[in-house]
Amino acid sequence: MVPKGWSEKSLSEICDKQISYGIVQTGPDLNDGIPCLRVVDLTKPKMNPTEMIKTSPEIHDSYKKTILALGEIVMALRGEVGLARMIDEELVGTNITRGLARLSADKNQVVPEFLLWELRSPKFRGDLIRRVGGSALQEISLSELRKVRALLPPLPEQKKIAQILSTWDQAITATERLLENSQQRKKGLMQQLLTGKKRLPGFEGEWEETPLGNLFAERSEIGVESLPLLSITSADGVVYQDETGRKDTSNADKSKYKRICPGDIGYNTMRMWQGRSSLSDKDGVVSPAYTILAPGEDADSLFFSYLFKLSEMIHVFYRHSQGLVSDTWNLKYNHFRKIVWKVPPKTEQSAIAKILLASDFEINALKVRIDCLNQEKKALMQQLLTGKRRVNVETEAA
Repeated sequence: MVPKGWSEKSLSEICDKQISYGIVQTGPDLNDGIPCLRVVDLTKPKMNPTEMIKTSPEIHDSYKKTILALGEIVMALRGEVGLARMIDEELVGTNITRGLARLSADKNQVVPEFLLWELRSPKFRGDLIRRVGGSALQEISLSELRKVRALLPPLPEQKKIAQILSTWDQAITATERLLENSQQRKKGLMQQLLTGKKRLPGFEGEWEETPLGNLFAERSEIGVESLPLLSITSADGVVYQDETGRKDTSNADKSKYKRICPGDIGYNTMRMWQGRSSLSDKDGVVSPAYTILAPGEDADSLFFSYLFKLSEMIHVFYRHSQGLVSDTWNLKYNHFRKIVWKVPPKTEQSAIAKILLASDFEINALKVRIDCLNQEKKALMQQLLTGKRRVNVETEAA
């Protein structure tokens, strides 16, 4: 049902130029050629003309209708069908390859910024996906794209809706920038603190080279099938397997499964050279494919959970892994325990770990904030772009 005062029109009716494909083929990679947008460029946070493929001007003479102007919209016709971006000043004058469509809004009917949001709306995308053809390669033809229908409020309301949603986008972008800065700051802290290049106030003295076997013993406790099944992940730490959402591929007989306790570090024996390890805060069992490290009295396991993610340390794990090819490389405890690394006393380990943990709390809080903003924006789009929630444009007109 079309909201009062709104209209519903096909995409071809609200674009003042023919919706067109990009060029059929690209030419040689020339420094003085014309940059061309590809579908993959639309997936990047920022599209940079200097990083795009280029084609010679001669090839483009026949395809001037696809030279992009300010405020026009490009949309993916294959792959991530419907993915759309607006052309900003930096992208004016570029061209598009086949697989993209160029859309130019009739400004007497639709505000370009609103059209971009409408193209991203659930209703529009639902109609779009229903028209997608192909099996292995998902693709929509221009003839079908032109038929997809859009809901249009009056122009003042379009402008207001676009402004509101753009404000949410700006908040998300700003928070994502904070997240990126926090992640880079943590990376720098790890590099400085875990190697001793930067010392915390109150700590002096040389770090001692110590075999890891002096700091961790292998926990090989089995036969505790009553404990919950856990999964060791790189990104989310040690989690209950039934909360991962993945299919349980574990054996019915878990008598050989290994116990992991709070404070232990578990690592994938065949993937430690890729940094596949995590600190456990749970008591449970994991697959025999993991090696479980129980910390000794001189080891702060939180400190070492960060150290084992350090690129220099991962490279050492790589050098000590055994096997003929990467698919069979493994770092069993017998080889792990012989690795010698320079480490600080436990008191300094704990102080460093607290700094890095605080950095993790900041990063996780920003991730939660971004997720909340995205969910709220999604709900707001659903309301504003369907007319379920109307905006007041009287103050805007005044």
